[in-house]
Amino acid sequence: MTEPTAARAPAPAAASLDGERAVEGPGAPTEVTPGDLVARAHALGPLVEASRAQMDAERRLPAIVVEALQHLGALRAAVPRQLGGPELGPAAQVELVEELSRLDGSVGWCAMIAAAGSYVSGFLDPVTAERWFGPADACLAGQLAPTGRADRVQGGYRVSGRFAFASGSGHATMMIAGCLVFEGGELSRHPSGRPQLRSVIVPVSACTILDTWHTTGLWGTGSNDYVLDDVFVAEQDGWDPAGPLYRSEALYRYPPLFLVPHAGVPLGIARSAIDTVIVLAEEKQVYARGARSGTGRTLGDEDRTHEAVARAEAVLGAARAFTYRTIAELWEVIERGDRVPQRLRGTYRIMLTYAHEAAKDVISVMYDLAASSAIYRGAPLDRHMRDILTACQHRMVHPRIYGPAGRLLLGRDSGDPLV
Repeated sequence: MTEPTAARAPAPAAASLDGERAVEGPGAPTEVTPGDLVARAHALGPLVEASRAQMDAERRLPAIVVEALQHLGALRAAVPRQLGGPELGPAAQVELVEELSRLDGSVGWCAMIAAAGSYVSGFLDPVTAERWFGPADACLAGQLAPTGRADRVQGGYRVSGRFAFASGSGHATMMIAGCLVFEGGELSRHPSGRPQLRSVIVPVSACTILDTWHTTGLWGTGSNDYVLDDVFVAEQDGWDPAGPLYRSEALYRYPPLFLVPHAGVPLGIARSAIDTVIVLAEEKQVYARGARSGTGRTLGDEDRTHEAVARAEAVLGAARAFTYRTIAELWEVIERGDRVPQRLRGTYRIMLTYAHEAAKDVISVMYDLAASSAIYRGAPLDRHMRDILTACQHRMVHPRIYGPAGRLLLGRDSGDPLV
């Protein structure tokens, strides 16, 4: 049996930000608000800036950045307070990821993936969840899509397969692997005929990480492929992703809520793009057509700049308002214990996609406005553009989601198990 590394004592909970409640436990802060946590994330700006060259060269987060995120609680955002985690409410998760993404897209993306992965703690029995998610450095990466194979054996499964997009593979302590279940060499099915799925957790040491992350953007995320080759996984270290959760707290009542931190990534990157242009506008000289010297005017003196920045603020502001309003409405329903209405299910998925689409539009306008100042490798707008283009390709926020989400608005079945 493959075991995780020995668990260290869990860190004190960073905060409970759904309603600014006090966190129980020795050494835990008593009144940490969403603003406090965002301010702590904001303070990481100089560290992130100083680490960027290393991040790009190694295509992963440097250890010093990972340690800062661990201390912040960002990599265990949805781990229950009972296990020493922050158990952040959905709006607080998005706020935190938004600020980290404003500092750097890769940093925000890794925090988002880890936050989403920490929802897995709700699917596991408490003892198993404590073992995997209790350590202060606990961080899950990997692929939920069932691209692997889990052959049932006594006491568990033998798992093999190649899996893609393990964001955070350079600092994760465990990997998730989505599999189809086989028994006696045959695909196992539920009575309905649906193939039986199994998601499993293994320590990173059980995986072979492949150096595949050579991409347009989000360079520092280390979203490599990985391979499992006939690895034994005990029964308790896996679960049916379509099955019930163990935990009853509000945060774990609606499984699609694990997607919510996605919304913070595009909002943060777009905010940084606008802020970058506002600074650039006071520095960049405007040249008359054919002239070899500046006109004495800056980009900030141009009417086109005023209009472009104003429109960008409007688009981003509208996207943020839609995002946080939808989250608030969804959270209210979940906290009451009510069933999430079909229309709200659709709106939630539309919101996640639209936040990315709006951010891409904003960043494209800012990139065009900056002209040649945006094209150099390492320039902020070059990074913003590459990062948002890459983020928008994720299957959970891709424009393809509009179709099935729209069917829900019209009272129809989405036709898509992911929506």
